Amino acid sequence: MRIETKSVHVGVRKDDTFNSVITPIYPSSTFEFDAVGKNRGYDYTRSGNPTRSALEENLAALEGGARAWATCTGMSAITATMFLLKPGDHVVAGHDIYGGTYRLFDSVLRKWGLDFSFVDMRDPENVRCALRPNTRMVWIETPSNPLLNLVDIQAVAAIAAGNGCLSVSDNTFLSPVSQSPFALGVDIIVHSSTKYINGHSDVVGGVIVVKEDNSIAEDVKYVVNALGVAQAPFDSWLVLRGVKTLKQRVRAHEEGASALARFLEGHPRVTRVYYPGLQSHPQHELAKRQMAGFGGMLAFELDTQQISVDRLFAGLGLFSLAESLGGVESLVEHPWTMSHASMPEPARIGAGISPNTIRVSVGIEHPDDLIEAMGAALDAV
Repeated sequence: MRIETKSVHVGVRKDDTFNSVITPIYPSSTFEFDAVGKNRGYDYTRSGNPTRSALEENLAALEGGARAWATCTGMSAITATMFLLKPGDHVVAGHDIYGGTYRLFDSVLRKWGLDFSFVDMRDPENVRCALRPNTRMVWIETPSNPLLNLVDIQAVAAIAAGNGCLSVSDNTFLSPVSQSPFALGVDIIVHSSTKYINGHSDVVGGVIVVKEDNSIAEDVKYVVNALGVAQAPFDSWLVLRGVKTLKQRVRAHEEGASALARFLEGHPRVTRVYYPGLQSHPQHELAKRQMAGFGGMLAFELDTQQISVDRLFAGLGLFSLAESLGGVESLVEHPWTMSHASMPEPARIGAGISPNTIRVSVGIEHPDDLIEAMGAALDAV
């Protein structure tokens, strides 16, 4: 089946009594046993729930993986994945990753005995040089948040595998529609399903997908249950509802982002645009090689000698000033003070983020309307 068909049909038939076309919500916290040691597949919703199972089957199929676990937030998916490691282990990650991930790694998990090296992953050799005898994981985020830098997934995954390390890819920015990390060699994929997978800004969630049904899968299953980070039934149902239109939404996001990026690239009050679909993007050829689409996210540098950040945001009628991304409505945010504020200032500067950086999550509105709204805000005097 193709991804549009998988999105609609895989895992959703859970009602044998009334043959409901839509997966029912099973809000029960506990399930009755038929006898001691005998149940009908579920005992307690933290450990398993029919609604959540439907979503997990669906997302595993979309990513081409063996098994998946839906979690309560994107950060809980990342946290659970890191519990595959033990004190003393070392992780190589990008220097320009999402601020919340950087905070978890640098400020929280270091206290529990994990060590991290943050490197510029645009050059795979930087990953190779950062490896240590105790390196156990390579964390890949591509495109990066917020500057849309790319990682050569196949090259980095091969480096990780050659050194006995797990490779993990955060595929939130592109979704299974536009990027297939398993096909490029990674072991684990994570998402904030809050974003494109759900797509409607009305639920938070995460997902962990494993490529093989092996000991790693069993470890993930154990950790998600032990930590208690599984997604609630109603939230799982919302994500399952949203994922049905994933490909159609992603293509609309990409159409709008591509048009807006071209417009911004030619605007005199914009000094630089970050979007892999532009020929000016330094990794445009890599984008064409490993991505099936260029995504709905972009960023740009505002010429604050001509217009202030506050003035721009005040004039953006169709764009809400808000964190998050991937919803049907267009959002703008200021990474310096919002999504990446938790990163130490030297780390932000080292990653290339400045007070003039603006991140845009392009929704599914008509591209011409978005360009008109952005143009009006940029041209304000």
